[in-house]
Amino acid sequence: MAVRADEFFRVVDALVEVVRSTGDQYTTLTVRGKRFGYYWPRTDTVGLKQTLSEQRALVAERPDVFEEQFTAGGFGWVVVRLDGVDLVELSELVFEAWRLSAPEDLLAEAPDWATHPPNAELTAPERWTRAT
Repeated sequence: MAVRADEFFRVVDALVEVVRSTGDQYTTLTVRGKRFGYYWPRTDTVGLKQTLSEQRALVAERPDVFEEQFTAGGFGWVVVRLDGVDLVELSELVFEAWRLSAPEDLLAEAPDWATHPPNAELTAPERWTRAT
């Protein structure tokens, strides 16, 4: 049930206009200059932007996997232990973090999972291929 770092970055790289900035201690993920995530290799964890209600729900449901990082600008950031999630769940959290930061014109380039749910037989990036 664990996700490897390379799998996490494969999901991230499938999104539109994501920029990775790697520093000494962590990698920052942005879309058009707005942060939506972090990766800390030392702890094999990621920090993802979520709604406040989602942040509370994740931490309450599985505190061994999720922890509150901080809140800012009406959003809650969640630390996710990669060894405690599967690829489908992490993909959904990454997509939501990206969606909360991406401008409207970019949102139009990605399928809305509310109307086009991911295909469970495919890996996360393949699920984001636009349906015709």
